Amino acid sequence: METSSLPTQDMGKPKISRKRHIAKTITWRIVGSIDTFILATFFSGSLETGGWIAFTEVITKTILYYFHERAWYSYNWKTRNRKRHFSKTISWRFIGTLDTLLLSWIFTGSPIMGLKIITGELITKMLLYYFHERVWYTSNWGVIKAENQSSSL
Repeated sequence: METSSLPTQDMGKPKISRKRHIAKTITWRIVGSIDTFILATFFSGSLETGGWIAFTEVITKTILYYFHERAWYSYNWKTRNRKRHFSKTISWRFIGTLDTLLLSWIFTGSPIMGLKIITGELITKMLLYYFHERVWYTSNWGVIKAENQSSSL
């Protein structure tokens, strides 16, 4: 299994494989793109416009989300808890909202339409992302515990 090149820290922080970050990226993109497609289609009144926005978002947000995951992994929180998940949710929503606003504006030609779509997403995507993060938190797939961690338990 390919592991992160970041070293395990003294606190016994587990190593996270890049494969886990890629899997989280893919599962979130599926959930997020479906949400975007539904909202963009609803607000624009066009399946084609909703489809183009969601399709383009697959590319832009997959790249952005992967780097967001890597950045959060490298940031050393003293504890992993709901506050961390909430903060991570807010930071991702900020990045994701800007991306959706720009794509919606480009594909509809209307900044107002972009604002309508991101307003809907602020609610739906924050809830969806929080639960996505909680599900992944309960999974040990792609987590490699530090050797000193198992001996201290």
